[in-house]
Amino acid sequence: MNKVLSVVVGFFGLMFLLIGLRWLVDPSGAAGQLGMPLLDDVGRSTQIGDFAAFFLTLGVLILFALVTSQRVWYYPAAMLLGIAALGRVLAWAVHDAALALDLIVPEVIIAAVLLLASRRLGKTG
Repeated sequence: MNKVLSVVVGFFGLMFLLIGLRWLVDPSGAAGQLGMPLLDDVGRSTQIGDFAAFFLTLGVLILFALVTSQRVWYYPAAMLLGIAALGRVLAWAVHDAALALDLIVPEVIIAAVLLLASRRLGKTG
């Protein structure tokens, strides 16, 4: 079970790294994948910088947790995903955004897998 969990967690880490890199080399494609247009001017700079930082940090945290087996590194990654999901729900409930269940559900599931991995694969350090 732990071997399968390690492979799944590693896949998530690599996936988020690739998404982050895509924000740096193909931002219009990365934005389109998330259902948003690529903004202009300072908005574009913010969009590319913030999304690249989010996904690259997420990928690095996950892979760092996996490689070091330190439980503590899973938590910030799970928090990033959980807070993103919460932000999407609040955007829908308060700010008239579309309810993006196709993005919320994977964020919640991956956060839960990371919390499971923290228990099964991580050691206190």
